[in-house]
Amino acid sequence: MPAKKDPRLTRAGVSGFNKPKRTPSHPTKSHVVVAKVGDKVKTIRFGQQGVKGSPKKKGESSSYAARRKPFKARHAANIKKGRMSAAYWADKVKW
Repeated sequence: MPAKKDPRLTRAGVSGFNKPKRTPSHPTKSHVVVAKVGDKVKTIRFGQQGVKGSPKKKGESSSYAARRKPFKARHAANIKKGRMSAAYWADKVKW
């Protein structure tokens, strides 16, 4: 018998823990993830709706590289907090 799916995953509409997903119908946030570290579980909404992060790094223009650098510098302390922070997921998914 398969294990029952966690209701937090169903509610957020994601396929599994630590798997971010776009939320195009959310009024303010662009993505959602149900983060899990050890036995701690937290639903995190992140990213500003309608604002592009940075495109794929391969063959990017210098202007996109210039946008990425200050974002990472500005949010470095929060990104370091790890998988339980919105900044970590925004950095991973959008930047």
